[in-house]
Amino acid sequence: MAAHLGSSKGALEETHEINVTPFIDVMLVLLIIFMVAAPLATVDLPVDLPAANAAPHEKPDKPVYVTIQADLALALGETPVKRNDLVASLDSLGGGDKSKRIFLRADSAVPYGEMMAILERLRSGGYAKVALVALDAGGAAK
Repeated sequence: MAAHLGSSKGALEETHEINVTPFIDVMLVLLIIFMVAAPLATVDLPVDLPAANAAPHEKPDKPVYVTIQADLALALGETPVKRNDLVASLDSLGGGDKSKRIFLRADSAVPYGEMMAILERLRSGGYAKVALVALDAGGAAK
């Protein structure tokens, strides 16, 4: 609220005007912040990415999961399996169909070398379609 002091009546009168100076100061500060932040938000590496038209893969009716637990124990589905018997167990489970996709789940504590050893064992056994299973940001398996 503002008062006008130059009145001939001697009484204080109110003026109903908005002081816009603080609003202008705030807007100028925001303008400077955005002018500094905008170039930092862009990527400096020019990359020509190809367009993808592929539809997402549907999950099979009965997926085959190979799980590497934190103690490096292997499981085929829910059944524990020895490392040497992994390919033979997959062959008996899938009827020898090596074109079937295998979903590999590994605990986050499993070393990278151990997971690569299992991938190599699957590849040498003839299973080339191996998908790695991860959790998305929402916590659901992908």
